[in-house]
Amino acid sequence: MFKSVLAGLWFLVAVLVVQGSASAQLAAVTGGNTSDKSVVEDIGNLSENEIRDLMSRLSDNEVRAILIKQLETAAGRSQSDTAGKAASFEFWRETVMGIASNIHIAIRNIPLSASVLYQGFSNFFAKHTTEGLLWFAGLIVVALGAGLIAEFLVNKITIKWHNKISVVQAEASLKEVGKLLGLRLFLELLGLFVFFLVCDTILELFMPDEFTSATELLITNFVVFPRLVAALGRFLMSPKRPDLRIVHTDDTTARFMQKSQIRLTLLLGATYWLAHFLLENNVEVLELRLIFWPVLAFYIGLIYITYKARQGLTLMMAGKPEGTPPQKIGLIARAYPGFLIVIVVLAWLLVEALVYHQAWDLLAGQVEATLIIMALAPAFDTGIRGLVKHLVKPKTGQGEIAEQAFQSAKNCYFRIGRVIVFGLAVLLIARIWHIDFSQLAAAGVGARAAAALFQFLLVAAFGYLVWEIVTLWINRKLAEELTAAGVEQNNEEPGGGEGGGAGASRLSTVLPLIRLCLQSAIIVITLLIALGEVGIEITPLLAGAGIIGLAVGFGAQKLVADVVSGIFFLVDDAFRAGEYLEIDGTFGTVEKISLRSLQLRHHKGPVHTIPYGEIPKITNFSRDWVIVKLRFTVPFDTDLNKVKKLFKKIGAEMMEVPEFAEDFLQPFKSQGVLEVNDVGIVVRGKFMAKPGTQFVLRKEVYARVQKAFEENGLQFARKEVRVKIDGDPDSLTEEDKQQVAAAASEAADDAENPDGTAKPSPA
Repeated sequence: MFKSVLAGLWFLVAVLVVQGSASAQLAAVTGGNTSDKSVVEDIGNLSENEIRDLMSRLSDNEVRAILIKQLETAAGRSQSDTAGKAASFEFWRETVMGIASNIHIAIRNIPLSASVLYQGFSNFFAKHTTEGLLWFAGLIVVALGAGLIAEFLVNKITIKWHNKISVVQAEASLKEVGKLLGLRLFLELLGLFVFFLVCDTILELFMPDEFTSATELLITNFVVFPRLVAALGRFLMSPKRPDLRIVHTDDTTARFMQKSQIRLTLLLGATYWLAHFLLENNVEVLELRLIFWPVLAFYIGLIYITYKARQGLTLMMAGKPEGTPPQKIGLIARAYPGFLIVIVVLAWLLVEALVYHQAWDLLAGQVEATLIIMALAPAFDTGIRGLVKHLVKPKTGQGEIAEQAFQSAKNCYFRIGRVIVFGLAVLLIARIWHIDFSQLAAAGVGARAAAALFQFLLVAAFGYLVWEIVTLWINRKLAEELTAAGVEQNNEEPGGGEGGGAGASRLSTVLPLIRLCLQSAIIVITLLIALGEVGIEITPLLAGAGIIGLAVGFGAQKLVADVVSGIFFLVDDAFRAGEYLEIDGTFGTVEKISLRSLQLRHHKGPVHTIPYGEIPKITNFSRDWVIVKLRFTVPFDTDLNKVKKLFKKIGAEMMEVPEFAEDFLQPFKSQGVLEVNDVGIVVRGKFMAKPGTQFVLRKEVYARVQKAFEENGLQFARKEVRVKIDGDPDSLTEEDKQQVAAAASEAADDAENPDGTAKPSPA
């Protein structure tokens, strides 16, 4: 970041200096005190109007000189560009032919390999006496033995620390496992350091000078490096201790990777030792390409290991246990083994190209270090997951929304960590290869393009981080608001199946709109800055966007009216997400709010989309509180005081039930007689509740009232038709009974309205 700011300041200073110089030169030209040569040099810095003014002041010879100079400059640039392209093509063609030549020479010299190796060892034995060789071999054995004894003593001294590693708690966290693994790695490195120190000291004191270099390289490449790689492999994969394994993989893959790493390290160490040994013994290794085959075997081994352990590497990268279905593994994890194989192939081609061009300064371990960084990607992912577990705040609340917010926060932190680690890996690889991005712009066209691409990616990565941070904060805040309001996404029937559910908070209503606006702004700003970094002029884009916005404003006045109306509705807090509304005869729960419209979900399923500009008024059934009034019709001879006491008792009992008490704002109670009709006496009860809970409470009240009436001998009034019969009913004939039944049926039909409701009976 500091380098970027410093580069920006230098750029600003340079622009100011160039502008000042151009202004001074322009003043000199217009004053007539400048020669033709200075005019020719300054013509490229003038604007169109200034050029016209200048031409009117110059003579024909001066104009001719300027034109010739400009044509010569353009021709020189064209020739330079053509030469640069030709040189670039020639370089790549020569590199490809050089790699092919390396392969051809290596194949051609296969029959000579055995004789060359024999010559190298013969030269070695010829330069030394038998006593010297015996002293050489014996001293190596003594040094190794002394080193092992010293390491054994160190392990004895630190035995209590080793015992700590053997005991691991069943529910140990990643942090605790990391401490134990770090302790084991430290003890192994401590023993290895003591081993190497003792060996090196003995060899320095007693080994003759002519054997020192080869001996140290022999100990380092065949003993120290393989043991170091083994210690790091045990730290990452713990092939014999699954309880300490921090990467997600099975035992077979862990053991295979551990053994394969040691074998490749031995092969690579043997290759470098053999090259050094043959060069010291007057054998031309480079011309015969003898090291070609061990190096090729090393890279083929890498490809074989990656291919055979591809499933384990995928699980490591995904952080999933064995047996995870493929559809639950991300694209990056699935593509990682193939990506690593491609990188290995490119690395081998790069090594061969560097060997052909004899760029020995770039063959000092840079390729191997790059491959190690690429191969450690699963370990980096595991480390990121471990940090995420400690960085993510605990889950707030219960329910699906809280769980989704928690998982979203974890994924967001993980993606941010991946971007940061990827950026650090790129910078580390650039440092290994001595690449300075700040100096690329001063090189050729390809280098400038690489620098522009790097700046574009840097700006895009920064914009992505801002996007993730903003989204993380808004999603977490939104989940907290929805969880606090008790909103559940998978509620089978919002509002008890009849609408009118409780609404969300005002902040949770506007947060989705804020998130959309911020994300759009981040995308636009990041894109404009990135395009500016690669040299694209963004001023015309801004002007074009302004013109398009103005045209949209004039051509879509209805859209503007909808957006403005929506802003004022939100400012007035007229509705919130989850509230039950009535808009011009349309009922429904607010399901979604956008910039120009809202969606109402009717409690029977249909969704109504209503633009803000078409809303004449809003009736909100879910704000603050709701009063429910219930009607009961009882016979004329009912004891109304008894009914009133029963209602009061039911209200008191429901207030003592924790399930209902929190939803009541006022208990259920009687409101006395509402009216008297031809059926009976209509009494009414009411209660006040929180929005969205009234329907469940109403059902419970109905059930308790019915039960209380049965227990106390009360009844609800029923519609009935009375027929008056003159005389003794027992003396009626069968024909008279049929006439009475017909009259009763007719009276019943007359007592009902066409809609089925009872008519008032005549006086």
